[in-house]
Amino acid sequence: MTVSDASAGPPVNGAPPSDRAFDYPGYRLYWVARFLLVFAIQVLSVSVGWQIYDQTRDPFLLGLVGLVQFLPAPLLVLVTGSVADRYNRRVIMAICMAVEGACALALLSILHSETTEIWPVFAVLLVFGIARAFMGPAVQSLLANLVPQQAFANAIALNSSSFQIATIVGPTAGGLLYGVSSELAYSVSVAFFLFAGILTLMIPKPAKRQSHPPVTTEALFAGFRYIWSQPIVLGALSLDMVAVMLGGATALLPVFARDILDVGPWGLGALRSAVGVGALLMSIWLINNPVRDHAGVTMFAAVAVYGLAIIVFGTSTTVWLSVLALAVMGASDMVSVFIRQTLIQLQTPDDLRGRVSAVNMTFIGASNELGEFRAGSMAAGFGAVPAVVIGGAGALITAALWAKLFPDLRKVHHLDRGV
Repeated sequence: MTVSDASAGPPVNGAPPSDRAFDYPGYRLYWVARFLLVFAIQVLSVSVGWQIYDQTRDPFLLGLVGLVQFLPAPLLVLVTGSVADRYNRRVIMAICMAVEGACALALLSILHSETTEIWPVFAVLLVFGIARAFMGPAVQSLLANLVPQQAFANAIALNSSSFQIATIVGPTAGGLLYGVSSELAYSVSVAFFLFAGILTLMIPKPAKRQSHPPVTTEALFAGFRYIWSQPIVLGALSLDMVAVMLGGATALLPVFARDILDVGPWGLGALRSAVGVGALLMSIWLINNPVRDHAGVTMFAAVAVYGLAIIVFGTSTTVWLSVLALAVMGASDMVSVFIRQTLIQLQTPDDLRGRVSAVNMTFIGASNELGEFRAGSMAAGFGAVPAVVIGGAGALITAALWAKLFPDLRKVHHLDRGV
């Protein structure tokens, strides 16, 4: 176990360390800031997706939205992780939140300009993606600096819950706000980005727990080498990346909302929120019933269920069945994410955590953003329904193939020990 409680300290002077993350003031500020950040991103995502499709009716451009935001992560992965390991993670987060708020403001300005050109939107989204690339490793690696080892599992569960609550409330709020006024939706997003940045700067500075060796090629690639040397971690990361990349369908939700299910912006928000509802319910289940045994088999089963749920969604023409399928998809994905995140965070040394987190964020970005590009591209060529159904089948095949390629992952029982 590599999580240290050196920087967290007791929640109150003289009190013994607590196993409840909310007992630590720094974590409470971190939790609220992260919630506001995810909420703002969800509102912005719904607004941009609806604006682009409403203006162009081109599903390919919806996929391009994800690709533009994803590309900075792999292109800058050697830099972003090293920055998170060498510099103040709170300051990195706050700066990136301010940049994202500025991007939301720029998108609002583009909307007001009533331009027919779409490229300015993608230019802003590229800057937004760069900010996300730098912020991701800092957000992930800061967590272990805020709570001691005995509160770490509780912190992960609470993080998952806050993320899912934001993904439930955020898209619905985004759809409703955009339905009232597109300016209102973007303005709320700007305000939440800035407020999250202020709260982040209020987090007490953790004690430094890592040295700052000279920047060398060996140091830059340390995160990749660590993951490559851990076949269980490599298998978990690649399984999640390939399955979600093939099965990603969220980029096409505006198409299903408008053309197949015949619902408006509120319906789009409900579809996006359904994924979060399923994930939130599963995170609550995991808090009370953590994965104690057969973690590897559980992960493969979750990916298989994920693929089946995508197929059901792709073939559905009724709103209630589509919402249910998306909820199941979110719940099964939550199991995979929980297992992966626990393996990485508990087994990575703090002086490598930023670089490993940067690689992890690249996997996450590939599975989500690149998956959306895959869905949009296939939808442009074959239609939205075939694109989603084929993707779900691909996720099923991936689960079966990875079970053979990574037998050590299949045999994992306990997350904290990897055996």
